[in-house]
Amino acid sequence: MPVSKKTTRTPITSSPISQPTYTPPQPPPSPPLKPHQQMRSLLHGGEFAQKIFFTLLAILLVYVIFWVGTVIRNNIEVYYHIGQADRQERTISLDATAKVTATPDIAMTTLGMIVTGKTVAEAQAANTAVMNKLTAKLAELGIASEDMQTTNYNIYPQYNYTSEEGRILEGYEVSQSVSVKIRDLEKANQVIALAGEVGANSVSGLQFTIDDREVYLEEARMEALKKVYTKAQALSQALGVRIVSIVSYGEYETSGDVSPYMYDKSAYGMGGAEATPDIQSGSMDVEMSVNITFEIR
Repeated sequence: MPVSKKTTRTPITSSPISQPTYTPPQPPPSPPLKPHQQMRSLLHGGEFAQKIFFTLLAILLVYVIFWVGTVIRNNIEVYYHIGQADRQERTISLDATAKVTATPDIAMTTLGMIVTGKTVAEAQAANTAVMNKLTAKLAELGIASEDMQTTNYNIYPQYNYTSEEGRILEGYEVSQSVSVKIRDLEKANQVIALAGEVGANSVSGLQFTIDDREVYLEEARMEALKKVYTKAQALSQALGVRIVSIVSYGEYETSGDVSPYMYDKSAYGMGGAEATPDIQSGSMDVEMSVNITFEIR
């Protein structure tokens, strides 16, 4: 009896390092959805998304309708006015002037000295002596320092022209003046007389005015307005129209008259210090003119 051989196989155990782990390939990323695909996704995304979409669509539709209507209306208006003149407003313009008579409460004048000398220092010394005496006397009369202001101070060379030597410097002229505001008008004549007393040889610009002029301007303005409205009411009744509103308003001040003053020439540095000029402030008129354009119907 034949003997069969039994073949045995030894199992092969794999080492943990011998074989790498297999990773299946990943599918490529999906391409972005196109606009119509996004719209389809939105429509099929649910009831809430559909409500939002239709709400926004309705708002857009209302805006487009409103815009189209505005464009159509503007085009119709432009077409309607082609070849027609612009509509003129019916207006009437009235003006009036009012005058208020006031008494001046301040006076303005300018006092000064003009002197010559061989040198600048000599001319300045003579000028300064007179002007310092003048300002001291003004202070004694009660003129405050803030009411005295130097308005000019000039130095000019003095030349003489001859045919033999041409231009020759003979000296210098120094001129100085101070502007004075006189608040007590009873002292105006005394201020002017100071020129002769101290030896000043320049007096100019005596002018009477009102310190707070706006008070009288307001009074004149109100009187002028009353005149305008009286005219407007009379014309409204006479023409059979109605005053609707004020289209424009304008006003301007007209110059008022000031009474002249009198003076004694001997007080103007001519050695007549004892005489004082006779100065009268008189009165002055403050005038205001107004112009109003009314719309009528």
